[in-house]
Amino acid sequence: MSTIRNLAIIAHVDHGKTTLVDALFRQSGVYRDNQRIEVRAMDSNDLEKERGITILAKCTSIEWQGHRLNIVDTPGHADFGGEVERILSMVDGVLVLVDASEGPMPQTKFVVAKALRQGLNPIVVVNKADKPDARPYEVHEEVFDLFAALDANNDQLDFSTLYASAKEGWAIESLEDPKTDLAPLFNAILKSVPEAKGDADAPFSMLVTTLESDPYLGRILTGRILSGTARVNMTVKALGREGDVLEQTRLTKLLAFRGLERLPIQEAVAGDIIAVAGFEKATVSDTICAPEVTVPLKSLPIDPPTLAMTIYVNDSPFAGKEGKKVTSRMIRDRLLSEAESNVSIKVTETQNTDAFEVAGRGELQLGVLIETMRREGFEVAIGRPRVLFKTDEATGQQLEPMEEIQIDVDDEHTGIVVEKMGQRKGEMVDMRPSGGGKTRISFIAPSRGMIGYQGEFMTDTRGTGIMSRIFHSYSAYKGPIGGRRNGVLISNAMGQAVTYALWGLDDRGIMFITPGTAIYEGMIIGEHNRDNDLEVNALKAKQLTNFRVSGKEEAVRLTPPRLMTLEQAIAYIEDDELVEVTPESLRLRKILLDPNARKRADREKG
Repeated sequence: MSTIRNLAIIAHVDHGKTTLVDALFRQSGVYRDNQRIEVRAMDSNDLEKERGITILAKCTSIEWQGHRLNIVDTPGHADFGGEVERILSMVDGVLVLVDASEGPMPQTKFVVAKALRQGLNPIVVVNKADKPDARPYEVHEEVFDLFAALDANNDQLDFSTLYASAKEGWAIESLEDPKTDLAPLFNAILKSVPEAKGDADAPFSMLVTTLESDPYLGRILTGRILSGTARVNMTVKALGREGDVLEQTRLTKLLAFRGLERLPIQEAVAGDIIAVAGFEKATVSDTICAPEVTVPLKSLPIDPPTLAMTIYVNDSPFAGKEGKKVTSRMIRDRLLSEAESNVSIKVTETQNTDAFEVAGRGELQLGVLIETMRREGFEVAIGRPRVLFKTDEATGQQLEPMEEIQIDVDDEHTGIVVEKMGQRKGEMVDMRPSGGGKTRISFIAPSRGMIGYQGEFMTDTRGTGIMSRIFHSYSAYKGPIGGRRNGVLISNAMGQAVTYALWGLDDRGIMFITPGTAIYEGMIIGEHNRDNDLEVNALKAKQLTNFRVSGKEEAVRLTPPRLMTLEQAIAYIEDDELVEVTPESLRLRKILLDPNARKRADREKG
C-alpha cells in the first residue's frame, strides 16, 4: 500500500542540499537517463543563488518503492521566520544536511531550533564525506552538541546519522559500508519519518501554508490536507482564523507535486501536500474546507510588519536613463502583486500619488524586494526605513516593536557587541559560553535600534559573528537612539567626477564614488568627517600652466572609496535623504536637490 511521508530539508548554503535532491530525483526515476536538467534544480531564484539564502519555500515530490516522499525546502533567515514555522507545520520529520568538513553552521540553528521545538525528529546527513578534509565523526559530535544546546529531547538526540556524497550519489550508515547508492537514505526516511496521517472519512479540510500568483491560474494556495479527500470541482469554502466565512467557491484546479513539476490531478487524500486554485480572498493561515466544516484549523498568526519604507518614483536628473519601468502605475502594480503573494508585506498608497509605503518584517526582506524589482528593470527612490509604532488603547502610551536577538560571537568580541547593543537600547537577558571559544548572548532590543547594525556587527566581529533576530512583542517606547554621527559631502554641480578634485577632497572625508562617476547637484558623494553636511565640487580639474602640462600629470593616489550594498545604503541614509535604485546604479541623494530649497526647509524646521 502506498504511503505518504512529508519532510523538510534544512541545510546551510553550499552544504549540498540541492545536489542531494538532484541525486534523489535521479535514483528514484524522476529524471529519464537521457534527460537534460539544470544542475541544482531547486535553486530557482537568482537572488537565492547569489546571497546563499533560501527565500521561497519550495516543494518537490519523489516516488520510492511505492511510497510518496514530499520534500519541502525551508528558508533559513529570520526575516522569513514566519514562513519557516508554517512550513514545518506541514511536515512530520526533518532532514538536517551538514558539510563533513565545515560542520553545523550557525545560520541553520534558527530553523533547526524551530524544528526541534515543534517536536520533529531529525535525520542527520553528513554530506561531502568523500572530501580529503572531511571529519565525519567529529561533525557528528558537533551536531549532537548543537541539538543538546537547543534543548532537544531524548528521542531527538537519538537521531539517525548517514554519511553521504550527494555528488557521487551514495549514502551509508557506517563509513565501512560499500558506497553504492542512496537506498540507505530512502530507507532511513521511511523508517524515521512517520506516515502522514489524517482522517480520510472526515470532511475535507486543509490549512493554507504558502500563497503565490500564477499568470494563468491566478492565486495558488499550497497546504497539507489534514482530513478528507479533495476532488476537482467540489464545492469548498475558506474560513478565516476567527472562523468567519471568507468565500465559497469550487476547486477549479487541484495540483500535486511530482518531481519538480506541479501536475493537475483529479483527487488527493488526507496527508498529501497539494496546491489549489480558484480562490480570490483566502490567504496564508486560512482554512480551506468542505461546506459543513465550521471550526477553522489551528494556525500560526502571521508576524506583524515592524518596518516600513516609502518607495518613490525616481525624479533625479538621471531618471529613465537605465531603467525601462519608471512610472508610478508600473511601480504600483508591481508592489501590489508582491503583496498579493507575500503575506508578510503590506503596501499602502500615500497622499502623494508618486509614493507608496511598503511595510515588512525587516531590512533583508525589503532589500530583497527592491533588488528583485531592480533586476526586472525598475527605477525607484527609497526613503529611510522606520519602525511601525502602535498605541496602547488602554493607556494611550506609544508602543514600539521589540526583537529577540541571539548573537554567537568569539569570546574576544563580546565586549564590543554588548557595548553596541547597549547604545541601541538592547537589554541583555542571557549570556553563556557555547563551547569552542564562543559566547551566546541574548538581548531584547527595539527594532529601530537594529536598523543598519548588521554591517557594523560583521565589522566588529571580523566577519565571524552570527546574529539571528525574531519579532518578540510590542513594548513601551525606549527613548531616543543615536543615529549617524557624521554629515555628508554633497555635489554642487552635474558632470563626471574628476580624479584631481576627489584627491583634493580626500581630507574632508570618505568618498562613495570613483573618478569618472556621473554625478548631479544634490547627490551625496561621500561622508564628511564632521557632523555637518558640506557642499563640494568634484568636477574641478587641475589648472594647466607652461610648467605643468597635461602630459606630466603626477600619479594621484586616492583613498579607496566606500562602496555600499543596497542594504547598507538603505540603513545609512537619514530622513532627508533617499537611495536612488536603478538596474545599473545605486546613488545616495538629498530629497531636495536644490541647496536653496534645503536651506529653506532647515529654517522652517528650526
